[in-house]
Amino acid sequence: MLALTNQERAKAGCGPLRTNSALTKAAQAHASDMVDQHYFAHDSLDGRSPFDRMKSAGFKGGAMAENIAVGYSSPSAVVTGWMNSPGHRANILNCTYTMIGIGYDSGQVKPDWGNGSWVQDFGG
Repeated sequence: MLALTNQERAKAGCGPLRTNSALTKAAQAHASDMVDQHYFAHDSLDGRSPFDRMKSAGFKGGAMAENIAVGYSSPSAVVTGWMNSPGHRANILNCTYTMIGIGYDSGQVKPDWGNGSWVQDFGG
């Protein structure tokens, strides 16, 4: 997913993202939490926002954003889906972001949505 995301950024003239352990921790925890608790939202059921989760995981940067998706069968399919969504596309192509955390859980969020919970947490 990182390579696919960076390919899209390169087309737009943005530098590549590098992984960040705190953002990865936050993204993975949210992907799994959505599967475990059977919900799909940026805000956790305990009321924490993506920014709360990223800071709690130890991220110190100022600029932050999150992309989430469920039911996609592969990294290429989810990145294509995000690139076809204006808000998600804007996050991927925001050159302010220099770091990323990627989370994935193969479980099912809702029975009729298909498997796979995907999260990208961006930071700059």
